[in-house]
Amino acid sequence: MRKWEGYQKGINFGGWFSQCGHTKEHYENFITEEDFKRVSQWGIDHVRIPIDYNLVEDSDGNYLEEGFFYLERAISWCEKYHLNMILDLHKTPGYSFDADEKEEGFFTDSRYQEQFYCLWEEFARRYGAYKDSIAFELLNEITDKEVSEKWNSIVSQCITRIRRIAPDTKILVGGYWNNNVAAVKALAEPQDKNIVYNFHCYAPLLFTHQGAYWTEGMPADFRYSFCHTVEEYRQKTAEILPNELMTFEGLEGCQEPIGAQYLKKVMEEPVAVATQRDALLYCGEYGVINNADEESTLLWYQAAHEAFTYYGIGRAAWTYKELNYGLTDAHMKNVLEKIEF
Repeated sequence: MRKWEGYQKGINFGGWFSQCGHTKEHYENFITEEDFKRVSQWGIDHVRIPIDYNLVEDSDGNYLEEGFFYLERAISWCEKYHLNMILDLHKTPGYSFDADEKEEGFFTDSRYQEQFYCLWEEFARRYGAYKDSIAFELLNEITDKEVSEKWNSIVSQCITRIRRIAPDTKILVGGYWNNNVAAVKALAEPQDKNIVYNFHCYAPLLFTHQGAYWTEGMPADFRYSFCHTVEEYRQKTAEILPNELMTFEGLEGCQEPIGAQYLKKVMEEPVAVATQRDALLYCGEYGVINNADEESTLLWYQAAHEAFTYYGIGRAAWTYKELNYGLTDAHMKNVLEKIEF
């Protein structure tokens, strides 16, 4: 499998231009130049910056130059601190991975799709010249498997339109079930050598999302340490999150401790798919909720990094601050310095 150089070790700046109150005060203060400087000292090579369409356009599709100013300032900070960047569209008119955003109709309404294509053409015009330092992620976390075929069609048309302007920019595409590893095989064949298959890794979800209010079936008071066997995880997952049992296929009865070997198994299929299709492979999000204990959190990150390194998969941890996963939040005080990105 080809290795995506320059995008091996990253961090998400979630909550800055997405999943936020879209105000000037927030844009100015949530992430600053000092944060770019700080993460550059962690040994990372890139940042993934989620944005909502609200940053750069109004509901009628008129572009907001003030929003583009913030993006361009972020680019200048990346250049200053020798960081590459992924521009990740987290929300587009008519679609958000978060149902509470109440964005609907993207997969059936051609007007929303045209607005999506036009926005990516605008990004390509503005940032296509940065082909070696800025990559485009078309849309974050498609949720329903039923839209997979339609999504592949939208992706194809969007890439075709971007390529007329930015022929060599890396373009990231993820699949259904929130960029699940199982959805990589359902992505269309890459249109060219600069397509990146994108997945998210929160396995086992029972651990990384313990007590998560947004996870269906997860009790708010559920807590679970990392140190259990694979079979114990499988049984507890069957009890609480039965839809997540797919990550334990072929591991029934396994008495080995959960760890890097399990995560290598989880990543095995997308690696095989990317290798067979000669596509780049990347993990846009991985992390542990702040409900987990410190020791377990550190063990999970160590296991994840071992698995990523084994396959040569680039990745970006979720997330720099807040949003229940903040690496710089108080609960990570005794852990952060021990994590080797």
